[in-house]
Amino acid sequence: MKSTHSIAYLLVLFAVVANVSAQQDGGWPAWRGADGTGASDGNPPTTWGEDSNVRWKVKLAGDGTATPIIWKDRIYVTAVVKTDKDGDPKEKKSGGSGRGGRSGRSRRGRGGFGGGGGDTTSKYHQFLVSAYDRTTGKHVWTKKVAEEVPHEGAHGTGSLAAASVLTDGEHIYAFFGSRGIHCLDMKGDLKWSQDLGTMWTRNSFGEGASPVVHGNTMVINWDHEGDSFIVALDKRSGKERWRTKRDESTSWGTPQVATVGGKEQVLITGTRASRGYDLKTGKEIWSLGGMTSNCIPSPIISDGVAYLMSGFRGNKFQAVKLAGAKGDLDESKNVLWELGSGTSYVPSALLYQSNLYFLRSNSGVLTCVDAKSGKPHYEGERLSGMRTVYASPVGAGGHVYVTSRSGVTKVIKAGAKPEVVATNELDDTIDGSAAVVGDVIYFRGRKNLYCIGATKGN
Repeated sequence: MKSTHSIAYLLVLFAVVANVSAQQDGGWPAWRGADGTGASDGNPPTTWGEDSNVRWKVKLAGDGTATPIIWKDRIYVTAVVKTDKDGDPKEKKSGGSGRGGRSGRSRRGRGGFGGGGGDTTSKYHQFLVSAYDRTTGKHVWTKKVAEEVPHEGAHGTGSLAAASVLTDGEHIYAFFGSRGIHCLDMKGDLKWSQDLGTMWTRNSFGEGASPVVHGNTMVINWDHEGDSFIVALDKRSGKERWRTKRDESTSWGTPQVATVGGKEQVLITGTRASRGYDLKTGKEIWSLGGMTSNCIPSPIISDGVAYLMSGFRGNKFQAVKLAGAKGDLDESKNVLWELGSGTSYVPSALLYQSNLYFLRSNSGVLTCVDAKSGKPHYEGERLSGMRTVYASPVGAGGHVYVTSRSGVTKVIKAGAKPEVVATNELDDTIDGSAAVVGDVIYFRGRKNLYCIGATKGN
């Protein structure tokens, strides 16, 4: 019989090999890439436009704001289509906690994106997952995984299809929140679906956190204005493994998994506290206060350090050493550094070439700090011509790519000086973060799916 240490070593080795395989196969398997940092070892173009370096452009059916994912020869996106079929939103289950009745926590309060949530609707909506050929953009298949009348809308700039799909190379996992989590094979055939209940978001801003998969376990963040929880499912069947209550209001951060001392733990930021949970049991390991309300940016994990950020009505960036982290970490030596200005509200940070890049609130104002020390290389650098930014920056080919809602992308030379090398524009609204694979960068606009790569004559 193999020793526990040997088994742990093999599991870690398998995870490393799987991650390397994703990179070698040209994969962007989840919304922040193969390692969750937003960085790629690819080398896409630095210049493009509607008439330059667009290899293909495909009009999309339906609306969505999620980042596309790429695996081998396919690119996958989600969308929601409003139909003409009338219905009653009261027909939707009313279990606000995911099981049982809605909690008494108030849904009232001031907004966070510059406006309140969208109105509920009396029309049925279709929730779709689609696959396209990565080389040509040709539509391959579309699967309708749900059709129902939403119980609440989304923010005026948001979408009912906001969470990104993810893949382990064998299946596609599509999360539509109150419309369920759905597992499809790579041909688009539905394998299982799981209904976790009804989520009531703050000010009806909408649902958006993506799941994370590690080994055979899928983890979902269900923070809302009802009874919040984190839940783990068996990715092969959708059956629940464990569920842990969270004393939290609505948040939109995607969980991340770290290996600490040979054991896996899942991390989620939160208004009341960021927390680490045992991936196997769901037991809380540590907690740390300090985040602002409306947490959206997802944690970044690298070299045993977790980077946690939020930026609504306040600013906080924390670097947490995970080894030895237990209990309440406030004023603990495990907190390596903290920043209190210039942090992002909607976009997540980028970790690229030992530096962290992040935007001030939802604006085109960029800061770069050393990941190890937290000391700024530059801060508050205004990127001209960029207003509102929801997409998270990505790093590739020695450059940082920052894309605004108006379709403008600034390409900045990576490093200690904020040198802008190009400004590019597409004729679309872009809220989803870019995905980079090899020499190509993909954008999912509100109307179109773009493949940007060097073309003849450019």
